[in-house]
Amino acid sequence: MDHYLVPARDGEATVEVKGSRFLGWVRRVGSEDEARAYVAEARRLHWDARHHCSAFVIGPDGALQRSNDDGEPSGTAGAPMLDVLVRREVRDVVAVVTRWFGGTLLGAGGLVRAYAETTAAALDAAGLLCRELRTRVEVRVGHGDAGKVENELRARGVEVLGVEYGAGAVVLAVAAWPEAVTSLEELVAAVTRGSGDVVAGATFWVP
Repeated sequence: MDHYLVPARDGEATVEVKGSRFLGWVRRVGSEDEARAYVAEARRLHWDARHHCSAFVIGPDGALQRSNDDGEPSGTAGAPMLDVLVRREVRDVVAVVTRWFGGTLLGAGGLVRAYAETTAAALDAAGLLCRELRTRVEVRVGHGDAGKVENELRARGVEVLGVEYGAGAVVLAVAAWPEAVTSLEELVAAVTRGSGDVVAGATFWVP
């Protein structure tokens, strides 16, 4: 897996059904602890609400998934919220839906629809961002070739993280697609007539 979707920003949406008000929150998180802290924050801010149902999906492969009905009938809140996140293939995300009871029972079907709709609306408000895997690569070239190499890299959309000018060489740190390292080596070899050196390092996710 070399990419996955995450929330672009915090999202919030409100849905009203037969007097009950549902406030949905969505946030990008990096761990289960962060997700649970967000649920606790919702409880603190809206202490007067009856329910604070939640769902989260953590990890590039979505391996960690949890949901909580928080007092609603089993399977009517957390599960449909989680289903929205999974169907949209969003990762590193927590959703919280706070409900103020309006006096009218909605039934199991009504609750499922309300919690799913609120989660989807909050996710729409947040927007989605594609997180991509990169390999950190150090390109070591002579001073005379540094400008040409940097220009060629930028022209091909390769992100240059930094340039360090040393006494004997210039080192450009770049972020490359993992599968593009070989073509990067070929490019540097062509521009420097074989004198450049390319060293691939660790992989990391951006942003």
